[in-house]
Amino acid sequence: MADQQEKVFQLQRVYLKDASFECPGAPEIFLQEWKPKVNVQLNNNARGLGDSNEYEVEVTVTVTAKDEGEEKTFYLVEVKQAGIFTLVGIEGEERNQLLGAYCPNLLFPYVREVVSDLVSKASFPQMVLQPLNFDALYQQQRQQQTEGNESVTVQ
Repeated sequence: MADQQEKVFQLQRVYLKDASFECPGAPEIFLQEWKPKVNVQLNNNARGLGDSNEYEVEVTVTVTAKDEGEEKTFYLVEVKQAGIFTLVGIEGEERNQLLGAYCPNLLFPYVREVVSDLVSKASFPQMVLQPLNFDALYQQQRQQQTEGNESVTVQ
């Protein structure tokens, strides 16, 4: 048992990697009735940082609000929130689960805050993203990849 490596999981840093807000129809768009159709897209990925035990996990959310006819865009906001995590002695599926589900769960509240702030500062009604279960999303992705005979690997 003495040769078993101790498992370490640490959050080193959380940072805003990129944020953008566009309001292409301003100021005329503010004169329209506010009945938006909102589309939310989500993506997350993880990558190793060199030969170390550090990994960057990034959660990207893109929110587009258009008018009812989807002809004019009220706003488009994209946020990339990232974190650096240290994983020592954690390999295989356990590592993939941490990087693909647990870490995004830790980062998502920061994404929600940035999206809400950007939308509010542009004088639109507050946009509060619903909480997400990244564990369920990860399991769903794993099942789809298993059915497609694809493998999941973290760079």
